Amino acid sequence: MAAIASALITVGGITLAATSAHAEDPPAPEPATTSASGQWLTGYWHNFNNGSTVLRLNQVPDAYNLVAVAFADNLAGTPGGITFNLASSELGGYTEQQFKNDIAAIQAQGRKVIISVGGERGHVSVANATEAANFARTTYDLMVEYGFDGVDIDLEHGINAQYMEQALRDLAGRAGSDLIITMAPQTIDFQATTMPYYQLARNISDILTIVNMQYYNSGSMLGCDQRVYSQGTPDFVAALACIQLEMGLRPDQVGLGVPAVRSAAGGGYMPPSDVIRALDCLETRTSCGSFTPSRAYGPIGGIMTWSINWDATNNYAFANTIGARLGSGGGTTPTPTPEPTPEPTPGDCAAPAWSASAVYTGGDQVTYNGRLYQARWWTQGETPSSAAWGVWQDLGPC
Repeated sequence: MAAIASALITVGGITLAATSAHAEDPPAPEPATTSASGQWLTGYWHNFNNGSTVLRLNQVPDAYNLVAVAFADNLAGTPGGITFNLASSELGGYTEQQFKNDIAAIQAQGRKVIISVGGERGHVSVANATEAANFARTTYDLMVEYGFDGVDIDLEHGINAQYMEQALRDLAGRAGSDLIITMAPQTIDFQATTMPYYQLARNISDILTIVNMQYYNSGSMLGCDQRVYSQGTPDFVAALACIQLEMGLRPDQVGLGVPAVRSAAGGGYMPPSDVIRALDCLETRTSCGSFTPSRAYGPIGGIMTWSINWDATNNYAFANTIGARLGSGGGTTPTPTPEPTPEPTPGDCAAPAWSASAVYTGGDQVTYNGRLYQARWWTQGETPSSAAWGVWQDLGPC
């Protein structure tokens, strides 16, 4: 990444994102959905066990007022479509119903939960009109099924700005004005006005909630003053956030994405005190280092971290410190309420028996050998089993 930044300085054909923003600034859009406190503390929640720690949603500290569920999966047989498969076995038997109940409980507290699409291994392609329509429809289906408040675009392997805009506007038409749309681009994605993420953010600024740039795993990059800054410093974060603040986005649409602990990223970790220094520099022009913005922007959108699970390994020091600064709350961890999960009465199977010749689609339920199964996607002739990643989800005895 450091080599890329140097190339951007010397190659005249590339336009730095901040240099031409003022001439093309659109009228400032009306604010989209905001948090009750006015600033978001966004945390990613792992739907997997990567060795950090395993959490259920009812264990997420109250300070996180925007929870991004990581991640959606490709919907087999539907280009551009997504689905969600709860990793129950990796999460200690966490059930679909418990997951949905926990989403509803978080929302009852005034907090939000969204589904994140992408991540390091996510490869969802939205590159034509069909894929855009499929993305919008299936994302909305997940919002209806699970109660998600919106979607996070975290596609790290490239996007098509034209068709992703089409998909998100389609989704906004289905979901209405309360829809939350967030983005988590990498720093390189805003280094030039020609970058797809840069174009997408500008083009959907009327429905965009917040851009949480990933200020980590980056190397050195250009700030809005065309100087090179190294990751892991308040100057780096403030100088690169300035690009978004000068491109036509409102301050409340700009968020700072940082690792919760050093182990959460390959590089770019900053202690919470340095994250607050960057925030103070942007908002009030205080606590600045070698970079000072040309003006104080006032309250920006908030802070994002990868991740809640990593923060848990450090007793939620990140949520405690940053939550207090943003006003989203301390890092108090809710006490999980035990939820008894009654097993169906053996022998009382209301669903039809599985048939090898029948065609089943996502959501269809069957019984097989005294157990209830639900199809995750279209299938025919696949014998129900308890395989974690198979077409059939085992719902227990019946």
